[in-house]
Amino acid sequence: MKIQDLQDGDLIFTVGSSEIAEAIRAATGSYSHVAIFFNGDIYHATHENGVVNQDLSDFLQDKDIYDVYRYPAIDADAVFKKARIHLGKPYNFGFYPQSDGFYCSEYIAEILPIFDTIPMQFGDEENLISDFWQEYYRELDLDVPLNQPGTNPSQLVQSRKLIYKGELHD
Repeated sequence: MKIQDLQDGDLIFTVGSSEIAEAIRAATGSYSHVAIFFNGDIYHATHENGVVNQDLSDFLQDKDIYDVYRYPAIDADAVFKKARIHLGKPYNFGFYPQSDGFYCSEYIAEILPIFDTIPMQFGDEENLISDFWQEYYRELDLDVPLNQPGTNPSQLVQSRKLIYKGELHD
């Protein structure tokens, strides 16, 4: 799929290669991040800056896989208004429901409320809670929210309401 074919409200799912991206994929599936496209910008929740919008070209700087999915019944104007309301909110580092701020898929599910929550998982092939997540939550001084209701990019992408449009290329 070419960049010029993106439409407002398209969801962009990425794989990522950071340590946390790998831990997310090990626990949940193929993707580690999700964002939404509007008017040449990407809206998403980031570790660094919370909920932001950024130019598409800045978002696409990393060498990554960018898979585009579309919700055909989207009311793009209404979702765009919701997306903007949350700009500047903090990142939800604990992934706990009803926390201040958002993690990426939580933000998308909030502004495009077509997704169910599922019990959150933090394991890998060997452990119910991987070493990465045990250390992550130890540093936050929080319990791991295992089985708490939540979302993740790999779960969102499985929605039958979305249509795969292709991998994004220049």
